[in-house]
Amino acid sequence: MTVIDWLTPWELSPALLLMFFVGSWAFVRGTRVHKVTATRQAFFWIGMVLLYLSMHTRIDYYAERMFFIHRLQHLVLHHLGPLFIMGAYPGQVMRAGLPKSWRLRLRDFRVSRPGRIVIAILTNKIFVPVLFVVLVLGFLIPTVQFYSMLDWRLYRFMNWSVVISGFMYWNLILDRRPSPPAVLSPGARIISPVLTMVPQMVVGAIITFTEYDLYPIFDLCGRAIPGMTALTDQAIGGLTMWVLAGFVEVFGLLFALATLMRLSGKNRLPNKQDALRARQSAVSPAS
Repeated sequence: MTVIDWLTPWELSPALLLMFFVGSWAFVRGTRVHKVTATRQAFFWIGMVLLYLSMHTRIDYYAERMFFIHRLQHLVLHHLGPLFIMGAYPGQVMRAGLPKSWRLRLRDFRVSRPGRIVIAILTNKIFVPVLFVVLVLGFLIPTVQFYSMLDWRLYRFMNWSVVISGFMYWNLILDRRPSPPAVLSPGARIISPVLTMVPQMVVGAIITFTEYDLYPIFDLCGRAIPGMTALTDQAIGGLTMWVLAGFVEVFGLLFALATLMRLSGKNRLPNKQDALRARQSAVSPAS
C-alpha cells in the first residue's frame, strides 16, 4: 500500500475539510499580526496533523475494524490532538486572522446574552471535566459501542464529540493565568487531571483483564488484522486507556503544577484578603 493509499480518506467529509482549511487559514493569517514562537506554531501544526490523520485517512478504516486502533484513534482525538493545539494558545492568533467584519461579529456575539451563555457552558469548571470523562466511558459501553460503530451518523458524532470535549477540557487545564480571570484556580487545575484520569484508568484495567469479548462488533465488521484474537485486541485497547491516556493526563497535571509554582513565584496567587475584598465589592451597592 502506497503513501497515497494511506492518505486517501476512507470516508470523505467536506465539513471536516472545510473546518481544517478555515482553522489553518485563520492561524496563518494571525501569525502575521501576532508574534507566535516557533514552538507554539509547531504545537499547532502537530495537533492539526494528528487530528487529520486520525479522522480523514485510511487509519479510520482500521479504527472501525480493530478495537486497539480505535482506542489509539480516540487517544489522539480526545487527548493528544487537542492538547497540542491548545498548547499553542491559538485563540487570540486565530481571531486576529479573521477578516475585520468577522471579528466584529464575534466580539458582539461574545458580549451578547446568548454569547455569554455559550461561553459559560463551554468553560464551566464542573460540566467540562465531567463531559470529558463521560464521553470516553459512555461510548465504551458495549451496547453503545455496537450501534456507534454500525451507524455512520453515530460514529461521526462519537468522534466529533470527543474532539470538541478535548478542546474544552485542555482549554481549562492549560490556562496559565491566575483565577480570576481563569475559570479554574491553579490548584483545581492540578486536581482535575487526577479526577478525570482515575475513572479512565480503572475502566482501561477492567477491559484489559476481562476474559471474554466485550466488543463483538469488530468481529462482525471483520478484523483488519486476521491473526489477532479478540481478547488480544481488547487487552491492547484496554492498556492504551490504562497507560497511554493516563500518561497524557499526568502531563496535564505536571503542567498545571508548573503553572502554580510560576504564579506563586511571581506572587500572583489570590489570598484570602483579596477574595474577601472581591466578595465585599460584589455585594456592596453601587455608589
